[in-house]
Amino acid sequence: MTDRPKTEDLIRALAASPPPPALTGAGIAWPMLGGLAVTVGAALAVIGLRPDLGAALMLPQVAAKTVLPLVLAVLALVLALRSARPGRRLRAGWLTGPAAAALALFLQGLAQTPSGALLPAIMGHSAAACLMAITALSAPAIALGLWAARRGAPLRPGLTGGLIGMAASAGAAAGYALHCTEDSPLFFTTWYGLAIVIGTAIGALAGRRVLRW
Repeated sequence: MTDRPKTEDLIRALAASPPPPALTGAGIAWPMLGGLAVTVGAALAVIGLRPDLGAALMLPQVAAKTVLPLVLAVLALVLALRSARPGRRLRAGWLTGPAAAALALFLQGLAQTPSGALLPAIMGHSAAACLMAITALSAPAIALGLWAARRGAPLRPGLTGGLIGMAASAGAAAGYALHCTEDSPLFFTTWYGLAIVIGTAIGALAGRRVLRW
């Protein structure tokens, strides 16, 4: 009999306690953006910006190398924020714009490059370094984004994690582009794209575990 009042008191105390703060967009975005800014900023401080960055950005293919992943990062981040909160409608079609533009650049590069020069144009001289750098730069932002998203209630944790990974890796690619001197669309659409796919896969796999509830 003595346990019943204690149980009722506990129920009343729990009911009276304030609810946990609702997850806001800023609650996920700021940790990710902060981690990405610190990581990319520190890396660029070590490896440096490309010497001709100002002039190079006037060239359409160089501008696209930076702008396309940046646009993809913003769109993926918005979708990640929406997917982390139940009841929000996702517009995955938003992601087709940057993907279609990258594909168009790749096909244009194929058409304009002689067959004997295709492989050198795709491989460049820093393919492995590019892939590893973007993947490494995105890792802290993926981890921070998943940590922040745990406060939400994503119904599809793999999808939310994948979008977080896509946003982080695309943002890392945009930052790395400020250093990279490989300006062939065949190069950057291939290796930046592969790095973003890897980041998306890492986020999706981790999200299935970390965001499960």
